[in-house]
Amino acid sequence: DCLGGGASVRLAGLRGKPMVINLWAQWCPPCRAESPHLREFAQRAGDKVQLLGIDYSDPHPELAIEFAGLVGWHYPQLADPDRTAEGPLRLGTGIPVTLLVDAEGRIVHRVTGQLTSTEQLVDLVAEKLGVRL
Repeated sequence: DCLGGGASVRLAGLRGKPMVINLWAQWCPPCRAESPHLREFAQRAGDKVQLLGIDYSDPHPELAIEFAGLVGWHYPQLADPDRTAEGPLRLGTGIPVTLLVDAEGRIVHRVTGQLTSTEQLVDLVAEKLGVRL
């Protein structure tokens, strides 16, 4: 479901454009630390790469909405409070997790843990998805 309500989104239906999916929660210190890098990446990516956030295993979606607004995330955010993505996305080590997904919908790379810079993500997208920003 969309964070804050609204329609449900089926990830498999988002094929057609390279995508970066970031799983996070407002209670997660590494997620908070990487938030400026994700904001900057979204600005740089424009319409070349879709960025999607998933507020994962978060018991307080209202705080997640507030956090996303405070850090300036203006890209789509979904909510997965019940961890339904855990099995299909093979999430076993906790968050944050960032997935690079090709235009056909295949996960081609996974970053487990905190992104440390915008350039780290820009470089990974160039190397793994073939998109230069």
